[in-house]
Amino acid sequence: QVQLVESGGGLVQSGGSLRLSCAASGFTFSTYVMSWYRQGVGKERELVASISRGGTGTNYADSVKGRFTISRDNAKNTVSLQMNSLKAEDTAVYYCKALNQGVEYWGQGTQVTVSS
Repeated sequence: QVQLVESGGGLVQSGGSLRLSCAASGFTFSTYVMSWYRQGVGKERELVASISRGGTGTNYADSVKGRFTISRDNAKNTVSLQMNSLKAEDTAVYYCKALNQGVEYWGQGTQVTVSS
């Protein structure tokens, strides 16, 4: 069955770094646009970054530009999010999403907490 499993979340001090990973299985990973979303307490889920099927195209939320980098490895069916210069406002549950022609899959999320 389809699975998206995030890992790498945790507690980090402001200014620190974390690397999130999402391992995909059960679908043809390379044909899906992959994205990271996040949802803070009392906030709506928001797009953080996305990457094209081949990995050559990326886009980022203004709030994370220059600090976060999304990447993917189609041979390993993984997508990653390198997060640097973390701020307290980055605290949220981070979700991995796969999208292809209206079909979407979501992971269960991983908690990132940034202490100020």
